[in-house]
Amino acid sequence: MENLPQVLKQHKLTQEDYAKILSILGREPNLVEIGIFSAMWSEHCSYKSSKIYLNGFPTRAPWVIQGPGENAGVIDIGGGYGAVFKMESHNHPSFIEPYAGAATGVGGIMRDIFTMGARVVASLNAIRFGDITRRDLIGAKHRYLLRGVVAGIGGYGNCMGVPTIGGEMSFESSYEGNILVNAFSLGIVKNDAIFYGKASGIGNPVIYVGSKTGRDGLGGAVMSSDSFSEYSKALRPTVQVGDPFTEKLLLEACLELFKRDLIVGIQDMGAAGLTSSSFEMAGRSGSGMVMYLDKVPMREAGMTPYELMLSESQERMLICAKKGCEAEIMEIFAKWELDCAIIGEVTNSGKMELFWQNNKCAEIPIAPLSEKAPILKRPVSENPSYLDFIETLNSQELESKDKNAVFRELLKSPEVCDKAWVYSQYDSSVQTNTIVSSGSGGASVIRVKENGKGLGMSVASQARLCYLNPKEGAKQSVAKVGRDIALRGGRALAITDCLNFGSPENPEVMWQFKETCEGIKESCKALNTPVVSGNVSLYNQTNGKDIYPTPSIAGVGVIDNINNVLCSNFNKEGLEVYLLKSKSVMPEFGASLVAKYFGNSIKGVTAKISLQDELYLWSVLNAANERGILNAAVDVYQGGVAIALAKACVRGNMGCKGVVDLDFKALFGEAPTQVLVALESQNIAQLKIMLGDSNFELVKIAILGGENIVMSDIIIPLKEAKETFYGAFEEIIETF
Repeated sequence: MENLPQVLKQHKLTQEDYAKILSILGREPNLVEIGIFSAMWSEHCSYKSSKIYLNGFPTRAPWVIQGPGENAGVIDIGGGYGAVFKMESHNHPSFIEPYAGAATGVGGIMRDIFTMGARVVASLNAIRFGDITRRDLIGAKHRYLLRGVVAGIGGYGNCMGVPTIGGEMSFESSYEGNILVNAFSLGIVKNDAIFYGKASGIGNPVIYVGSKTGRDGLGGAVMSSDSFSEYSKALRPTVQVGDPFTEKLLLEACLELFKRDLIVGIQDMGAAGLTSSSFEMAGRSGSGMVMYLDKVPMREAGMTPYELMLSESQERMLICAKKGCEAEIMEIFAKWELDCAIIGEVTNSGKMELFWQNNKCAEIPIAPLSEKAPILKRPVSENPSYLDFIETLNSQELESKDKNAVFRELLKSPEVCDKAWVYSQYDSSVQTNTIVSSGSGGASVIRVKENGKGLGMSVASQARLCYLNPKEGAKQSVAKVGRDIALRGGRALAITDCLNFGSPENPEVMWQFKETCEGIKESCKALNTPVVSGNVSLYNQTNGKDIYPTPSIAGVGVIDNINNVLCSNFNKEGLEVYLLKSKSVMPEFGASLVAKYFGNSIKGVTAKISLQDELYLWSVLNAANERGILNAAVDVYQGGVAIALAKACVRGNMGCKGVVDLDFKALFGEAPTQVLVALESQNIAQLKIMLGDSNFELVKIAILGGENIVMSDIIIPLKEAKETFYGAFEEIIETF
């Protein structure tokens, strides 16, 4: 091949990779084959830097129907039904083209769900940007990115008729060069009607359905497996262009298809497009496949086999049909006005054979492509030193700050204040199943009409803590989503993850990744919340600056009684508010919100979680809710007790008066495994009896009522607190 070094460089392949390709093929590859190997061996598709650390994740439980390895995970939610869910990243595309990148991220994750045979019923997102309060070009850029991403998420989800019911958002300088856009979707499926991505049965036809193939998204998987630099503006053509109206038709057509016994398997054409879908389907079955690429529906003239195999045009599926069912399948897709073309068939060769106008243009053994994919044992720092260059937090100076002034600033910070400007752009009530959505705080809840139960779901990542202590941050992120579900009266059953990290070529980033994986393993095992699906996004680095290690965790749990969903708003006068907390943890300033805004550094002592205590807290919350002891409960999270109490009061339109003098650390320090509960005075004795001689304590904090929020030295009129909380975010977006 001419200019081989340049070709390999363009495809992010090394000389060692090329030697493996020669060994697999027994000859020199052509450009189409080079492109296929490049896509399938990209970081995005092969997990070559991360796979060795993902091994060992807890993935099994009696309620797990399908764990990692398919398009999405599935758990049993009772009554013969399952919840299908997954979370994936669309970080690089969203940074390059925020609307299209975010929109196609939503579309892609939805296809992963309905490919399994499920109707998509809910979406969440976790999005992260640089400091949007900056009055400079960086601040302006990230407000622009935020507007585009939110519009893209809403634009696609709303058109699909899928409610976006919750999410998480954070703003850190580490995301200035790489924003994060993580999309989660969940669907409902009959347990005996789940479909998988496989292609088996010699002679069975391979059918292409959905939109036509264009040149958009060409090389997207490879682009997502590289760091950004100044040339990144030129990557715009690698971002896909989505059409939610076509995807809606595709969803309905596929659901109709699933009701009939017509297919063997189905696979979304996601990253690496036709390449990944065809190789994965054949690979799972140990079969071969022949495809005639000139039969692929095309929307642009002069397309080549290389482009057809690597395009990431949206809204496309690959089907392995049962022989003899072709006409019926084509009739279904014609009804929904979608392209449908027979482009190949399953063989017993164990090879992928590609033809273009009757000439063979590629032939690759399928199993070796995946079995011999590079698995890299990248250098891992034994003694990471990145924190050595950061100043240590001066706790004494922090605690000397005026409590009232600190409280007011935190209440209007973009991490704390209400994000109605964002979630009002999302349709959260379509499908009429939403019980709790964005704006209520904590986990979102939908009802499952099919079995009469509820599903709680939450997403979180404690990125600042992960930066200081990746293992501890990962443990607490897993615990956080389970606690949110318990605070709705549910029990967390499983998680999906989206592991966002910097460049794997940095040994300290690989240390962060390794530690994070260990934290997830430890937490999921102790809390009995297996990992059923997930995604890894590396190379979130620009000009040598890596993002914070950001493992986004989404948890899903069942609520047996949808009429007993626990409220998070403090809205009844006279209720008493207690801090229910583990005695094993005390609030600290390290990685806290107050340290970020008022300290000289976030680097300080951090609170450590007791997973046994965390699990016990979940059981107490469930039992107390079932007995009707609690009126409302809320997690103590960013901003500590002061902010948790204020938000619950503001959302409930209720003042409060503190009954205990809390010092600065007790007000604003942060720790896991602590919640605020509001209850009638006559129920307190029952709660204390439930706790018995456990490792938990109840501390009376406040009584609800009045026109002010009062705690220790903090006093603010409820009206002013509401104006600040509900108005700050829009002011940041529209005024700065």
